[in-house]
Amino acid sequence: MNDRATSARLAEALSPDDPRLADAAHHWKSAYVHIPFCRRRCPYCDFAVVDESVVTASHDRYVDAVVAEISMEDDFPALDAVNLGGGTPSTLGPQHLARIVDALRDRFGLVDGAEVSLEVNPEDWTPDLGDQLVEAGFTRVSIGAQSFDGAILGALGRAHTADQVERTVEGARSSGFRSIGVDLIIGHPAESDASWLRTVTHVMSLAPDHVSTYALTVEPGTELARQVSAGAPAPDDDTQADRYDIFTELSSRHGIVRYEVSNHSRAGHACRYNLATWAHGEYLGFGMAAHDHRWGRRARNHRRLDRYLDDVEGGRRPRLGAESLDVRGQERDRLMLGLRLAAGTPVTETAAAFLETPSAERFREAGILAVRGGRVVVTEPMMADAVAREALSVSPRDC
Repeated sequence: MNDRATSARLAEALSPDDPRLADAAHHWKSAYVHIPFCRRRCPYCDFAVVDESVVTASHDRYVDAVVAEISMEDDFPALDAVNLGGGTPSTLGPQHLARIVDALRDRFGLVDGAEVSLEVNPEDWTPDLGDQLVEAGFTRVSIGAQSFDGAILGALGRAHTADQVERTVEGARSSGFRSIGVDLIIGHPAESDASWLRTVTHVMSLAPDHVSTYALTVEPGTELARQVSAGAPAPDDDTQADRYDIFTELSSRHGIVRYEVSNHSRAGHACRYNLATWAHGEYLGFGMAAHDHRWGRRARNHRRLDRYLDDVEGGRRPRLGAESLDVRGQERDRLMLGLRLAAGTPVTETAAAFLETPSAERFREAGILAVRGGRVVVTEPMMADAVAREALSVSPRDC
């Protein structure tokens, strides 16, 4: 299934956890554009963002730099998927966002039916914004809801209300987006089982096409980490696992299927950029702190806005670093990433070597790891990272 136009069409028909879709996504080509601006930094966030309540930066200057960086890229095939993430892409005006999509289209081209996605915050949404985004070529929107409980939204440092999330979902549907996603955060210590159940029930009532569920983590250097160090309760892994199970049980009744640990969708609505990334497809990265991956090479951009802008405006690629991997190293990465997919990853020579290790055998005996239809599959999604860490620890020469 290497015909990318054909496989993209199949993406609209296959179940998101179908192994054929994961294998097709391995061949897709994507681009990620990082938009670092946020109106304020959330207490749990350790992403590369520019807090506009502290630092004033020119949106015009940043978009000029992103467009210039796109023009510096070597030849690359037409794109199956484009994703604008952040940060908060919806802090930019639709004209800026359209410029970025136009630059990607002009430089590389988009395959027929390509996915063009962005993240939005509910407080930024207006009907006019939605209409202009669709006119600019966006086909998919991911809405940062996080919760439908006002107390939890406050604890997470979010500026929107549950009503604004609902209006954003309805507005995106009215504007004509092909796919509408909602993002949730699991397991803030202030959250109860009852609160989480109400959030999930509310989300299902809105009939989204895609739902992402991210377990709250305490990242070093964040405000949340400082709060926990000062004695505030930390998220509990077991509680998060229980709430994840609550979500998957309810969402499956509504036809929303897990295709990656944190991502679930209806048939035809798996996020193609997301799926391709976990299937070890090639992708370009533009903007501050963006990463890209081509077979045999990984690179990353400067995380500091001033360094990024200075390099691009000086005619230089804004690289912080890069590394090359041989075939065995690449196959080990494909295994590590693919273990998060519900479809699993093919039993390559590298995967077979991992399966022979004592740690893999222990996972298999515990019913956490299995081999099905020539694929390695993690059967307990919340254990996927633990299994992947063991896979990563296997030396390439052992493969």
